[in-house]
Amino acid sequence: MPKITIDNKEYEFENGMTVMQACEQAGTEIPRFCYHEKLSIAGNCRMCLVEMEKAPKPIASCAMPAAEGMVIKTNTDTVKKARKGVMEFLLINHPLDCPICDQGGECDLQDQAMYYGFDKTRYEENKRAVQNKNMGPLVKTIMTRCIHCTRCVRFSTEVAGVDDIGLLGRGENAEITTYLEKTIESELSGNVIDLCPVGALTSKPYAFKSRPWELNKTETYDVFDGIGSSIRIDTRGKKVLRALPRINEETNEEWISDKSRFAIDGLSSQRLDNPYAKIDGKLQKSDWDTSFSLICNEIMQRGEKNSVFLSGKFTDVETLFAAKKFSESLQSNYYDCRFDNAQFIENSKESYKFNSTIQEIENADALLLIGTNPRWEAAVLNARIRKAYIENNCQIGLIGPKIDLTYKYTHLSDSIEYINELSSNNSSFNKVLDNAKNPLIIIGTSAINNSFGSNILQTTAAIAKKIQKNKEINPLNILHQDISRVGALELNFYNKYFDVDYNLQLKKLIDLNKPVVFLMGLDEIDLSLLKNAFVVYLGHHGDKAASIADIILPTPAYTEKSSTYMNIEGRVIQTNKCHNPLGEAREEWKIFRVLSNLLSQKLKFNNISELRNEITNKYNQFSYLNDINPIREITCDKTHKLNDIKIKYNISNFYMNDSISRSSETMALCTKDILNKAA
Repeated sequence: MPKITIDNKEYEFENGMTVMQACEQAGTEIPRFCYHEKLSIAGNCRMCLVEMEKAPKPIASCAMPAAEGMVIKTNTDTVKKARKGVMEFLLINHPLDCPICDQGGECDLQDQAMYYGFDKTRYEENKRAVQNKNMGPLVKTIMTRCIHCTRCVRFSTEVAGVDDIGLLGRGENAEITTYLEKTIESELSGNVIDLCPVGALTSKPYAFKSRPWELNKTETYDVFDGIGSSIRIDTRGKKVLRALPRINEETNEEWISDKSRFAIDGLSSQRLDNPYAKIDGKLQKSDWDTSFSLICNEIMQRGEKNSVFLSGKFTDVETLFAAKKFSESLQSNYYDCRFDNAQFIENSKESYKFNSTIQEIENADALLLIGTNPRWEAAVLNARIRKAYIENNCQIGLIGPKIDLTYKYTHLSDSIEYINELSSNNSSFNKVLDNAKNPLIIIGTSAINNSFGSNILQTTAAIAKKIQKNKEINPLNILHQDISRVGALELNFYNKYFDVDYNLQLKKLIDLNKPVVFLMGLDEIDLSLLKNAFVVYLGHHGDKAASIADIILPTPAYTEKSSTYMNIEGRVIQTNKCHNPLGEAREEWKIFRVLSNLLSQKLKFNNISELRNEITNKYNQFSYLNDINPIREITCDKTHKLNDIKIKYNISNFYMNDSISRSSETMALCTKDILNKAA
């Protein structure tokens, strides 16, 4: 390996590194504003100046490739003087408004100015003022603070794939703007707030809410999509004020979607904090004992074995396991997680997992998308696809309605029938897949939410097996929209009764038995199906299904409890409790535990530790936190003749498609401003 001398010590470095990266690797911190590891090099700010032997003047370390034999000095008087000069220039027009700036306490400029800044300026002319720009309901702008690092411009263009932000003018007249001063139309726009090293771009919903040192910070995971992004929740008391990304190269890199970041205001709106019971056709406040008694009476009258348990978007593994055990104790096997009617193949885990891993997308040079809109279903995953498109010249084909995916693709068809063409090698895209070194297939639940779903999966698996070039990488990937789905399927929280047509079978069951139906945060259901049932709603928001429930039992939201989930790859993650639950909310597994006692069907676990031990004893895969064991072999391949079924994407509104985001004022504003829809 080549060697470089940094501050009189010799270090090895990898080919392709810049001087800054070599210094960082050696443990020497270099100040910077414009440089970011995930963005192209701009070399705008010049804060990263270092001295190089034989160079006539200090060099920008972020833009200088490291070379064998270089001698670099980072702490000489010349370097310090140069950085002080850069800092003086940056502060010429910068307003001294730190006390009222939301970036105060977290500002890179503030930190560096403390070390390299002058106590007084030599600049005597009037300061430049820049008009604030309209960037929509999420990003607040005070552009006089801007130092033209262009991080926001490069992120929008390179990562998000939208050209909404750019730089106009030159020199002192340069301005960062959205050109037409309109809302940034990207599902990742909030990340420019984290990237901005000053207070020019801040969070509009969070404005003037709190100071960073007043907040309790909890590391946890996101639940708004199937990725399970690493995030940090900032709270004050029982109020969630911020959600920020954590670095996790295997899943979300260091980005999160706007819904993950800004829908958190929905956690304090339309909350259920007290049990309710329907008396004389009207919901009235109740207490836990009365509610439990009413539920038990209904179960006994309607038949224990007829009870139905249906899970929703946010249902955690503990809840699913407890519900299943409770159901089995009642001798009922009516439980399912496939509210969108998505079909899978029994005893075939590769038919419901993202088998290649999320990180492997970056290496793809050919990608077939079937019935999925990754931009809305998993925004950070879509950013990975764009990276493959830019860096690997990945060729992408889409089967489904035409949509804007932030990268170019070949539209093959909007019908499932086109898979027949691929299966028989009659498609022009076959050549792309065959010639690729790392081809991948991503199939969304919108393609398999019909009675032929398993046939579609098997035929797609046969194509995946045919194009598999590396036995270590399985090209077949299923993209789920919900964090609960894979964990539920791992627990076998489904049965054949609901196969083929979920809604039809559920209607038949309810009309025949008129059972007690437990809805575990499930609002994405045709409410007319439930008119003959006694509905018990377990949830944290007064959403759609709560309005027709006979009993409402309040439960904690994802920030109010520690829960286990399994993401689309099969990676087990565990959220952390950020604050205490609101009102009288109880965890779902505790509710089932009490009901089992009252019905003399006592469950064995008494606390969360015993529950998790029971889960891991029966399902060992949940023992390995933050670890995955990718399925490399394709066994579910079988070719079928597929019918002409037009694909319709499940998500019609990215910003408001679950109980939390539907309660969010910020998401309602995004729906209005970006999608031009009524919330």
